[in-house]
Amino acid sequence: MTKENTETTKGGIQVIARSAAILRALKDQPNGMSLGQIATATSLPRSTVQRIVAALQTERFIISVANGGGLKLGPELGALAEATHYNIVEQCRIFLSELSQATGETADLSVLRGNKMIFLDQVPGTQRLRAISSVGDVFPVTTTANGRACLAMLPREDAHKLAAQEWARQNVRPDVIKFDRMLNEVAENGIARDVDDHTDGISAVGFAFEDWTGNIHAISVPVPTSRFSRQSAEIETAIRATQKNIAKMMDRGNFN
Repeated sequence: MTKENTETTKGGIQVIARSAAILRALKDQPNGMSLGQIATATSLPRSTVQRIVAALQTERFIISVANGGGLKLGPELGALAEATHYNIVEQCRIFLSELSQATGETADLSVLRGNKMIFLDQVPGTQRLRAISSVGDVFPVTTTANGRACLAMLPREDAHKLAAQEWARQNVRPDVIKFDRMLNEVAENGIARDVDDHTDGISAVGFAFEDWTGNIHAISVPVPTSRFSRQSAEIETAIRATQKNIAKMMDRGNFN
């Protein structure tokens, strides 16, 4: 490769990185941002932001806010995200099946949406007494294994914000120090647990992962508490094997 080609390649990579930074800045600002605000948030020159934004607008990745309030993410990103959603379900299905087969228990796939966990897919266990939820069911984040796993992946300030919203809705006064200790343990171990915390008689183990679009998902195994204590070690071993397989899939960028 010639020096000119190398410089062109580096320039292209830089543009992609800067475009990603602009899109991420807009992700948390649904009401829109001005060019100046985007430049400040991304630490990029305003002229660079203006040039990249113009290109992203052409592709409908960014659109103008109707009331003149600036710029926000466009519909094309939503279409890509929806395609990724279905791909995640498809790609993870085999891992859910293997996990369920290894444990004899139900295996779930869920996604973090705001301060809620939404179930995307499930492979039922083979036990006569088993934990079952429906695709589309919504669960809290602070008392479930999948929710806790996702919270532990977030910056602590963001995790606190989502947890506070849930606590306010439930009108509870939590032990924040204990909550932080739990998040630290989950972040360190990579595995979250729920022992009768969300539903009496149901316990669960789970882990979280981030896909290439930045969405945080969780895979979890809910188990009737009556047999959880004697099977938790076996379930955790199977969960960690699934966790490694998911990590390999993400490293390969296997979203075709």
